[in-house]
Amino acid sequence: MTGGPDAIIEDDLQAYVDGRLDGARLAAVEAYLAQHAEVRERVVLEQRQRAALRGQLEAKFAEPIPPRLWIANIQAARRRRLRRWTGAAAAGLLLFTVGAGTGWMAGRRGTDLAATTAAPTTAVAQNASAAYRTFVVEVAHPVEVDAQHQAHLLQWLSRRLGKPLVAPDLGHFGYRLMGGRLLPGGRGAAAQLMYEDAGGRRLTVYVRAAEGSETAFRFQHEGEASTFAWIDQGFGFAVTGALPREELLPIAEAVYHGFAGDTDAVRKN
Repeated sequence: MTGGPDAIIEDDLQAYVDGRLDGARLAAVEAYLAQHAEVRERVVLEQRQRAALRGQLEAKFAEPIPPRLWIANIQAARRRRLRRWTGAAAAGLLLFTVGAGTGWMAGRRGTDLAATTAAPTTAVAQNASAAYRTFVVEVAHPVEVDAQHQAHLLQWLSRRLGKPLVAPDLGHFGYRLMGGRLLPGGRGAAAQLMYEDAGGRRLTVYVRAAEGSETAFRFQHEGEASTFAWIDQGFGFAVTGALPREELLPIAEAVYHGFAGDTDAVRKN
């Protein structure tokens, strides 16, 4: 897809998938696809995936915005939290001055702040756990795009998430990539990568946009699924599997370093 100014480029194909072309450019893309069967097959697949995602989100889109998400209510909640925090800080200073209750106040303030920062990570962990339980039991269609098309899978998911996505290498732990899929996630899209070991055990890596900057792992156990989640640079990450905490933790650390590009740390794990 290289050439002069009239050449068909990836942006044209994506605009075609999204239904944003008309006139001469639409005709040019259709003519190009008629001559390139491999590209046409990929475009048709993306159109189907787009239609499936739209179908999943239409009901949510039609719902009225809940009061908790109204801008005025969000701003009011933030003001209340700020007033509570300011009051707690003033009380802490007073107690420190008179020399009474300092340790209790420090512990209480630490708990309140931890609860505030943990909320976004909790949402990521819960969504990742729900997606794991939904798809890990699938036999015929555990993934939407398999690992044989890994380059296309990662390019597609990266474009939808707005973040360059990698598939962490978990071979050191005995897990190979099966493939992945696109999911609804918060106010945008989410990606799920699925791995499997020789014994048929599966685990998933989940990524979505998320507010906050909690790089420390948060652990959650629900049913048979254990999840480690964290937030970094505007994105939430989670690793979920039917594994004990001590076995899942080094895998989560390897995934964390994999997304951070720290390949030496991944090899050490």
